[in-house]
Amino acid sequence: MARDVAIVGAFESPRRSAPKVHPYAIHAEVIKAALDDAGLSVSDVDGIATAAGDWAEGGAASDVLDLVDYLGIRPRYYDSTDVGGGSYVSHAGHAAAAIASGQAEVVVISYAACPRWWPIPVTFWDGLTYPAGPGQFEIPFSPTIIGGTGMLMNRHMHEFGTTSEHLAKIAVVCRDNASRNPHARYRDPLTVADVLASPLISTPLHKLDCCVVTESGGAVVLTSAKRAKDCRKPPVWIRGFGESISSLSLSQLSHRLTTPIKASGERAFAMAGIGPERIDTAQLYDAFTPTVLFMLEDLGFCGKGEAGAFIDSGAISATGRLPINTDGGGLSSNHPGRRGVFALIEGVRQLRGEGPGAQVEGARTALVQGLGGFFSVAMTLILGAD
Repeated sequence: MARDVAIVGAFESPRRSAPKVHPYAIHAEVIKAALDDAGLSVSDVDGIATAAGDWAEGGAASDVLDLVDYLGIRPRYYDSTDVGGGSYVSHAGHAAAAIASGQAEVVVISYAACPRWWPIPVTFWDGLTYPAGPGQFEIPFSPTIIGGTGMLMNRHMHEFGTTSEHLAKIAVVCRDNASRNPHARYRDPLTVADVLASPLISTPLHKLDCCVVTESGGAVVLTSAKRAKDCRKPPVWIRGFGESISSLSLSQLSHRLTTPIKASGERAFAMAGIGPERIDTAQLYDAFTPTVLFMLEDLGFCGKGEAGAFIDSGAISATGRLPINTDGGGLSSNHPGRRGVFALIEGVRQLRGEGPGAQVEGARTALVQGLGGFFSVAMTLILGAD
């Protein structure tokens, strides 16, 4: 896939608060802007991908059937895969395969949600593990994503001596990147002490170990190599893609603390024909600081149990060996409930030299890592510039 399919348009809404603005309106805004970025129009689109989301985050308006009606198009390819926040990374991999096989020529991936004002009460996470099967044994302890993440991180700390300071340093790096991004939700300076002094939410996670809550949306446009030649911006090629699925319930994860991220990463690297050492920047799904830590290890940027030392070395900073979440990530910039599309957009911007936060000079390869559920589903995309 090294030169078969390219991302030619990308746009992230600058909105972080949108009182009473319906997600449909944000969808329309970001899709039009992404198509303008590519030099294309809605009439060129013959493929669409989005995930329905859930009522609690104002994402029910993202259903693919509603979206095509709102846009007034009848695509020949669609993808409504919904496996959580990283779904849009999966959409990119699926769309690349569809374009390469001739099922579509121009595919738009879009996401929008307005959780800060959406009137439907939050009910989704309460049923994620389900009251039957393996989930019944963990409901008393981790009925939410943050509770499950805290439990998994506690085990990592027990096994490897990882500390809350290591997690806090991830949040500090993301805030430093966000300080340069004019659209980031939070830009004020942040220290390790600030993170550790913020309220404890679910041991060992503090408030500032957790993502922001925003209202926003984003879209990307993919097309064939032939069509990409006539687009407005230089192509960003999809070089590798991998997915992996584990289990819905946290209790069914590997006792060795290996997540499906490991398999999805291995598959993406194999397709791209490169290894972790060739990645210039990584956009890692950061609903919480531990998700970044597990990704660093399972993607092979460091060994199992070595993420703490890797973070201490400064490797993930804007000037380090592997700059991460260069726009500020979900921890400081933008997270309306699902982060995947924004990580994808930032990967594209970095390879174009258009990063709104910390731009990695000379970046030629970018890894985008998505995640869904209790480390249940993982999806890895490797992007390359000419």
